[in-house]
Amino acid sequence: MDQERYLGASTPKLGFGFMRLPKLEDGSFDIEQVKAMVDRFMDAGMTYFDTAYVYDNGGSERALKEALVDRYPRDRFTIATKVNARVAESAADARQQLATSLERTGAGYFDYYLLHAVQESNIDRYDEYGLWDFVREQKKAGAIRHWGFSFHGTPALLEELLTKHPDAEFVQLQINYADWEHPEVASRTVYEIAREHGKPVVIMEPVKGGMLANPIPQVQELLREANPEASFASWAIRYAASLDGVITVLSGMSNIEQIDDNLSFMRAFEPLSAEEQQVIRAAQDAFADMESIPCTACRYCTDGCPMHIPIPSIFAARNKQTVWGLDEQAKKDYDAAVGAEGAGGADACIACGQCEAACPQHIRIIDALRTCAAAFA
Repeated sequence: MDQERYLGASTPKLGFGFMRLPKLEDGSFDIEQVKAMVDRFMDAGMTYFDTAYVYDNGGSERALKEALVDRYPRDRFTIATKVNARVAESAADARQQLATSLERTGAGYFDYYLLHAVQESNIDRYDEYGLWDFVREQKKAGAIRHWGFSFHGTPALLEELLTKHPDAEFVQLQINYADWEHPEVASRTVYEIAREHGKPVVIMEPVKGGMLANPIPQVQELLREANPEASFASWAIRYAASLDGVITVLSGMSNIEQIDDNLSFMRAFEPLSAEEQQVIRAAQDAFADMESIPCTACRYCTDGCPMHIPIPSIFAARNKQTVWGLDEQAKKDYDAAVGAEGAGGADACIACGQCEAACPQHIRIIDALRTCAAAFA
């Protein structure tokens, strides 16, 4: 792909993911902090904002309106949002999501519009609802400028989709150095397939839900030795942004400190050097030897759980136990998570499987919950 000509070649390589926004104690968004974060992002010359119809039950899109759209000229930024077939009850319901997203954001149009989290468990619904043709129609109508899809499936499915829909303009992929050779996520393989089809890539989860901002001890030691001044997150984001054909790298920033750190190295982005790439390869080897639950806390698994199990919180507690050896704190975290009103414990799982169908990390959640139940019994 010609680096000078692909869609998004001139887009700044740090994108603002509106998925993990800061919240107040009552659970509402801290809009004043979000505004300050948006201001810093815009002042640094960044332009790309990513949200979705399903994020925080629409709260993310409404926050985008209040913090960005109502406060800046429309030609100074680009917005990406998504249609989610999994939560729609009919084709009409799915198609209505675009109008709802336009109303929530007040954006007038979307620069990038995506079929959301496409994978084997939901592809039939995207086909059944005719959403591929729908986005084509909406591009012609001017409601969207570019369309693509975010993807969490197998390499074989991605190959099939890009062959079947060659006019898709871009693909959003989970890419980070820990998942580059992961057998389930297969970051390297799906990235190479997208490139072979000439598609530019938006990168999501470069810090793996925050996991690479606080990596396992062995990796921390490697990164500190290589550059004691660099944040752990900087290694992850720069790794992703160093790939060819990238539109932007999304970071789900949750506070002022995170956005300031990200801007410190992405304002004048420099790709990883050959020496830095060697450090990353050593970090990848360390991750390959470590057993942990690769949960990014996206919470897709919890929406339909009939037992209301706080799965991401349970997995975080288990990782604190296995990776960090913090048994006492892990038990406190577990008890706090399952002790919340209405929450079920790991042993409440009835193995219905809805969580595994929704999980973009392809975690064997049922088995992992059984392990957690035994560990925290």
